[in-house]
Amino acid sequence: MIPNVLTIAGSDSGGGAGIQADLKTFSALGAYGLSVVTALTAQNTCGVKAVHPIPPDFVAAQLDAVFSDIRIDAVKLGMLANTGVIHAVADCLGQYCGAYVVLDTVMIAKGGHPLLEPSAIQAMRQRLLPLVTLITPNLPEAAALLDCTMAETEDAMLEQGRALLELGARAVLMKGGHLGGEESPDWLVTPAGEIRFSRQRVITKHTHGTGCTLSAALAALRPSHVDWTSTVAAARDYLQTALAAADQLKVGNGIGPVHHFHAWW
Repeated sequence: MIPNVLTIAGSDSGGGAGIQADLKTFSALGAYGLSVVTALTAQNTCGVKAVHPIPPDFVAAQLDAVFSDIRIDAVKLGMLANTGVIHAVADCLGQYCGAYVVLDTVMIAKGGHPLLEPSAIQAMRQRLLPLVTLITPNLPEAAALLDCTMAETEDAMLEQGRALLELGARAVLMKGGHLGGEESPDWLVTPAGEIRFSRQRVITKHTHGTGCTLSAALAALRPSHVDWTSTVAAARDYLQTALAAADQLKVGNGIGPVHHFHAWW
């Protein structure tokens, strides 16, 4: 069965992140992609120029239209913009959703532009964490969720992953890209234990949309895998090869996208 996978996220006019990256990833991995748009962004490879959040009632209308008609096997949550949108999404997931839900805790763009109102972090903690099956914070995002300093070691990453479980998350993929070094380590933290994943860091400046792509891959692959361990391994493999092929694309003058269709083109 071909899985139906829904992205609830912001739009990237440059095509490298957000719902554009998610839909490319779903297609590349054999899933049928659907989308609910939470915000419009004016951005390119050089940065975010402007953000226009979608009114929460229209986000809710999109969600109701999708869930009332279409079987959804997995959901990826990306940019949610503000408290109103978070409440609309949480209300819908509580009413409809029995699917796998991956939360990419999008807060700040690579260029530093805020993509989530600071006041919305508490709503994300209280409303969304108990409803999702996996969250995928990078180190600054984990620190913001926990209101603490950013982890600088893998031991600190693990401590923060466990703390997020205590807040209500069912599983946490702590992404260690901000640690630097030759490796890029991630830790899957669940009530059953902790598993380390690591790959040699790919040398390329074209890393736009890596977080979106990884979380979208996790959502697309989970319905066909037995557990999160095998899903994370497959999703990381996909992202690694998409990063390795990124320099084949010539998109913009700044930080370009990964190559989602590296296996096809």
